Amino acid sequence: MHSKKSGFEKILLVISAAVIAMTVSASAQQIAFTWDDLPSHNALPPGETRVEIGRKIIVAMKEAHMPPVYGFVNGIHTEDEPLSTPMLKEWREAGLPLGNHTWSHTNLNQKPLAEWESDTLKNEALLKSYMENEDWRWLRYPNLAEGDTPQKREDARRFLAEHGYKIAGVTMSFGDYLYNGPYARCVAKKDAVSTAQLETSYLAAADATIDYTRSMSKALFGRDIPYVLLMHVGALDARMLPRLLKLYRDKGFTFVSLQDAEKDPFYKNDLDLSLPSVPDTLEEAMRARNLPLPTRPAPTVDLNSICR
Repeated sequence: MHSKKSGFEKILLVISAAVIAMTVSASAQQIAFTWDDLPSHNALPPGETRVEIGRKIIVAMKEAHMPPVYGFVNGIHTEDEPLSTPMLKEWREAGLPLGNHTWSHTNLNQKPLAEWESDTLKNEALLKSYMENEDWRWLRYPNLAEGDTPQKREDARRFLAEHGYKIAGVTMSFGDYLYNGPYARCVAKKDAVSTAQLETSYLAAADATIDYTRSMSKALFGRDIPYVLLMHVGALDARMLPRLLKLYRDKGFTFVSLQDAEKDPFYKNDLDLSLPSVPDTLEEAMRARNLPLPTRPAPTVDLNSICR
């Protein structure tokens, strides 16, 4: 009897260990959504508005019970496309925060530092008007360009530190922005077959990028870091978001805030800009350690030619 009980207890221990391991693995697969280019991104399909696109994104995130998700603003669009501006108001009314993407999406690698600094500061009045006392001092570099020389990169970090910013890093991106222009063309042509192909390719890209990104994290750290996903407020993104969120859930991800994701040590230098610049993408970290990069997934359709 004693040996049987002992054997049963061993089985329970094995099962408990397996459950704990599965729980740890699942909790480690965390993802923070972030959205760039509010309130206007890429071509607008006939019959849609920027406000409707924003509304679809907000509704999908609310239905998925996601934590508050940052949207990074280019204020210039409130001037060159004023009908898009109410999207920002609805974003805030939904309890979602806004961050700085510079006023006119200035690429630091292509412009003088002073011009980029001025463009960053120009966005602040707009952010303050919507965010008031909440934390809007998160900066998402346009084009993820942090400076084309080591000196420029450090000078930009110093500027951001002086103005109280943190960097909104990116550790997962499946090129969602590439699909929004082709989608607008296909809608204009009323090409349902090509639209369906785009939808399939979009989800396939997201799916393949999960494996691509996780393989780098495992190679670097032997674990999943919490990933920060780069998204854009485009028309196809809004259409696909319910299916995209289901894909991540089915893959074992839980949704976390940008702040919680960046508590991971990987993002330490994005939060404390008094520290020196270090690789802040997984690709950069792989290169720094001379590790071979996995093959980046490619779209399964020709995005340049479809619906031309």
